[in-house]
Amino acid sequence: ITIYENMFAIDLLTSDKVRPIFAENYCLGAYAYDKTSREIYEIRSHATHLCAGGHGKVYLYTSNPDVATGDGLAMGWRAGCRVANLEFMQFHPTCLYSQKEKTFLISEAVRGEGAVLKTADGKPFMKAYHPLESLAPRDIVARAIDSEIKKNGTVPYVYLDARSLGLEKIKARFPNIYKVCLSQGLDISQEMIPVVPAAHFSCGGLVTDDFGRTSITNLYAIGEVACTGLHGANRLASNSLLEAVVMAKRLAEHIAEHGLIPAPVLPDAPWRSTGNIEADEIVVLTHTWDEIRRTMWNYVGIVRSNKRLQRAYSKIVAIRKELETYYWENQIDTSLLEVRNLADVAFLTIRCALKRKESRGIHFNIDYPAQVNSPSPIDTVIW
Repeated sequence: ITIYENMFAIDLLTSDKVRPIFAENYCLGAYAYDKTSREIYEIRSHATHLCAGGHGKVYLYTSNPDVATGDGLAMGWRAGCRVANLEFMQFHPTCLYSQKEKTFLISEAVRGEGAVLKTADGKPFMKAYHPLESLAPRDIVARAIDSEIKKNGTVPYVYLDARSLGLEKIKARFPNIYKVCLSQGLDISQEMIPVVPAAHFSCGGLVTDDFGRTSITNLYAIGEVACTGLHGANRLASNSLLEAVVMAKRLAEHIAEHGLIPAPVLPDAPWRSTGNIEADEIVVLTHTWDEIRRTMWNYVGIVRSNKRLQRAYSKIVAIRKELETYYWENQIDTSLLEVRNLADVAFLTIRCALKRKESRGIHFNIDYPAQVNSPSPIDTVIW
């Protein structure tokens, strides 16, 4: 196996792009950007596997790392893959709120040990939302927190009060949480924890079968970038790890037993160069990145409506049009590639959310508050 370091995959190379004369669309490899030399390479492969993770960074608050910009999802869609169920974004209800530091996940086990959710002025509020109060299911807790934040209008978080646990229990049961909070000047044995819901896991992605095969021949997807259907409309805790392991094993065994479908032999397809203008106005990309994430958080977040979704759609369509011009006029770099992918993912997520005329699992639309079971529910599939 040859490992290419400091490379960023730009787009997939397919037979439709090189010579669109075949009944099937074959994946032939990918174009990759060398971050050191700033050169773009055409990398051919008999089989291409996308294991690029999720896209939590499309939202303002997320438990995901900075690299979770939906690169694999965006590349797959641009190449012609079917995409499904992106409206089902799971939000973890309690992430540490900070204006300066990255969002940090506060485990649900903290509430399991007795910590209580409280409003910005210190009053418990979960009794109004569910009999189990702070121990209610994840999606209900996330919606409740979102509702309280919107009611307040000035403070963008609620509190998780773990003071009753005491210092010894906190340090014994949650040493890392205690350490991270303390590093930010917060002693959670003495002070309440400011928390906000955050994008955590997508149940949707590139449509695959039970062997990880996408709708493009010789292109496979494994992990959060894929939509296998296993998670339905709301993932159970830790099932994503099981899915990744099982699907990777099934894919490897399937290829070993059946081999690959021979792709047509096609000539090299050098990268169509983008513009020559140096993309030095990083402020433009930073502003666009922030605008996408705030639009998604405000209008395509935990609680949605038709009006909010349409507003988000108009904004993202305009951003994508502006970005496409910027993309072809400037020299590319990772910042531009990531924000381009982020805009595509936002566009796809909104389209999925608009197509589902009901509330189901982690997708909640106040204009369609009920779950519709007749006719039988189906996946939201788009191209």
